[in-house]
Amino acid sequence: MRRVIRRRQGRCTLAPFGLFPLNNRVRTTPCLVLTLLLAAASIARAHEVATEMVTAAKEFLGSLPAEQQKQATYPLTDAERENWNFVPVARQGLPFKQMTTSQQALGLALLRTGLSEQGLHRAQAVMALELVLKELEKDTVGRRDPTQYFVTIFGEPTGGKSWGWRFEGHHLSFNFTVVDGKHVFFAPSFIGSNPAEVQKGPRKGERVLAAEEDLGLAFINSLNAAQRKTAVISSTPIKEILTTNKKRVEPLSPTGIAATDLTPAQREKLMGLVTLYVGRWRPDLADETLAKINAAGADKITFAWAGGFDRTKQTYYRIQGPTFLVEFDNFQGNGNHVHTTFRDFKGDFGHDLLREHYTRDHGK
Repeated sequence: MRRVIRRRQGRCTLAPFGLFPLNNRVRTTPCLVLTLLLAAASIARAHEVATEMVTAAKEFLGSLPAEQQKQATYPLTDAERENWNFVPVARQGLPFKQMTTSQQALGLALLRTGLSEQGLHRAQAVMALELVLKELEKDTVGRRDPTQYFVTIFGEPTGGKSWGWRFEGHHLSFNFTVVDGKHVFFAPSFIGSNPAEVQKGPRKGERVLAAEEDLGLAFINSLNAAQRKTAVISSTPIKEILTTNKKRVEPLSPTGIAATDLTPAQREKLMGLVTLYVGRWRPDLADETLAKINAAGADKITFAWAGGFDRTKQTYYRIQGPTFLVEFDNFQGNGNHVHTTFRDFKGDFGHDLLREHYTRDHGK
């Protein structure tokens, strides 16, 4: 298991995945310095990620005939790059349905350069759920199809340049942006699951996003009455993630309960949830993101809840910090249809850094 630094009683101690505060104060100089050093090391590793993405994207594009290459590629500045979605509608790009088996393998190899094993497992399980929906809905027109997932390349995947790529279909949207050949951004990102729990058939009992639901419930039920009063923003469940497929998002309000109002054990649960979502991406990107979260102030993270308090009820929660937002919603299908998203207030589509890149190098 990866080890990073945790602060305890003014010192830094080792913990899985991130530097997390165990009391209400987090501004300790040695710890801050070490956090910054870890962030610098993570950035160096992110450069390796960018290189691997370039190699995988080139191999994928190289396997395509000219017409398919044209279908799969767009300019980096094209409006299509930010036209992301998670519902079963037609996408722009090249679908698995039109690829050979070897091309599909190269498409998945590109996806592996951005996701962890956990993330890849979830993605492939979500794709396979299309077959469950096909049977449940008695779909005969091909609306539910595990090969209707698209790979789209934006710009030219070349070392030292800025470009991006997307893997997307029903209930999956992974948007990666590489700036200057070394900075990698992975938001906005979406994973959903319908059904949240398969109710019948050979896959009965399967829950693709079980951890996201169970850990959220465990956290809200760990709060005492006073804490829960602060955390619960509505007794009525929210019908959808509030940020939907917006191109840009701002912090949401009300914010719920702050990390500073939690016990150490409760903070561990909350940071475990943050780690779960960030852990969808490969360790290099996850560690860099967690370092940024801690540098921005882990004590500023808040948790908000709406709806019931067990799996028989429709539920919603969000985790929000100065730099990021997580949303979980289980409303549709009578509480058996989950949507989850991870947003980066400054890093969605690498927008801020990419804008600096264009201003500096292209005078735009």
